[in-house]
Amino acid sequence: MDQHDTRSSDSASAVISPTSPNTVGLRSTSAQKSRRYVLISPCRDESKFMRVTLDSVIKQAVRPALWIVVDDGSTDATPEILARYSNEHPWIKVVKRTNRGDRKVGAGVIEAFNDGLAQVDLDQFDYVCKLDLDLDLPPEYFEQLMVHMEADERLASCSGKPYFTRGESLVSEKCGDEHAVGMTKFYRVEAFKQMNGFVKALMWDGIDTHRTRRMGWKAASFDEPKIRFIHLRPMGTSHKNWWTGRTRHGWGQYFMGTSFPYLLASALTRIFHPPIFLGSTAMVWGYIKAWKDGVKRFDEPGFTKFLRRYQWRSLIKGKHAATREVEAEMDSVWRESRS
Repeated sequence: MDQHDTRSSDSASAVISPTSPNTVGLRSTSAQKSRRYVLISPCRDESKFMRVTLDSVIKQAVRPALWIVVDDGSTDATPEILARYSNEHPWIKVVKRTNRGDRKVGAGVIEAFNDGLAQVDLDQFDYVCKLDLDLDLPPEYFEQLMVHMEADERLASCSGKPYFTRGESLVSEKCGDEHAVGMTKFYRVEAFKQMNGFVKALMWDGIDTHRTRRMGWKAASFDEPKIRFIHLRPMGTSHKNWWTGRTRHGWGQYFMGTSFPYLLASALTRIFHPPIFLGSTAMVWGYIKAWKDGVKRFDEPGFTKFLRRYQWRSLIKGKHAATREVEAEMDSVWRESRS
């Protein structure tokens, strides 16, 4: 299995420690002890959107103790923007990677994330978040995520719901309640370390949910006004276009181990969601292409069996009921792991 040891990296340098100015915005001494979080943001050529994300994080009611931004070989104004923000805000640190010629999604994103992670001593933090730089976050975003974490000690990861603008309207990206979205994966450090970090592959942001669920943890996203956020570049369009993104999603579902009936049902439920028909067609084509090409699927003992059992339950009973059932069944596993 291709995965990352959360405590090491080939490109690791000196570990960066959070400093006192980074706690600006914390509301009490107790909050400082229990709400320390670190953001890690892989990015490449994000000058069009990144100022919005940077400013929205700076305005958070509870700021991160540390923010590592990994510049994955940008060729636009990204390095200059990052230099200005990191000079003005000491809790923003920049890690530079060599230009490898193009934006690398999937495994490439996690490689860059891991380079940032290698600079961090996770034992100094309660939460770690993989954050994209094309988001507009409301000011109470991270504070409210931690409120949810504090309310449910089994919650491994969570997020708000992403929306994108279409004319003067906001359009939901239709993300299920049973997982945290990939562009803002907010993790409890304990759970993140237990699953040994993200898998370096497409669908890393689906595989992680099912891996932690097998360990008895929960995952969720919440459609609440205080944590709804704007995705400035709609999901699946970061690399080329809609068709490429949706095809990649279908390919990733095949790699993860999703059964074809479940993939087809998922595509049908999104058929009238933008881009109408095209997105669902691309998902199915990507899955079929991966099958025809003989793509090797994710291989972790027991994972595919667990995944498909959950998916069949979802088809028969609905995702909400299936998720609640699995969480109830895995409660003893979670408790045993902590005893």
